[in-house]
Amino acid sequence: MAVRFYSQDCDYLPAERRKIAAWVKSTAAEEGFAIGEIAYVFCSSEYHLGINRKYLGHDYNTDVITFDYNDPKHPKTISGDIFIDPQTVREYADVWKTEPNEEMHRVIIHGILHLCGYKDKKTEEAEKMRERENHYLKRLQEIETK
Repeated sequence: MAVRFYSQDCDYLPAERRKIAAWVKSTAAEEGFAIGEIAYVFCSSEYHLGINRKYLGHDYNTDVITFDYNDPKHPKTISGDIFIDPQTVREYADVWKTEPNEEMHRVIIHGILHLCGYKDKKTEEAEKMRERENHYLKRLQEIETK
């Protein structure tokens, strides 16, 4: 199906969206899933905070929010909306001493991993999520060097 990219209340869209979409699809496939409809929505911190407040009851900024629309009738197809706040991603990149582009790729794949069933609330879940993120970031680097 499709991986789409949108901008809401900001001017950001990632470069090389076709390559990112192919990477997302290959990630899902490696995890045993097909892509249904995936929408990445890049939005302002204010817009993102509004989503956090309205739907999650959180009164703080985050970098990524994933809404899972997977259909139980098609358990091997993932669908969802992934909202990303590029400003917060840049701030986290500074905190963690990573490149902003790498951090953006991390949150892009983080959302897909949530749709594949990974959680990150408990320490051991977060460690597994980070391991899978690192695995797929390495895959993207391999694609980029070819």
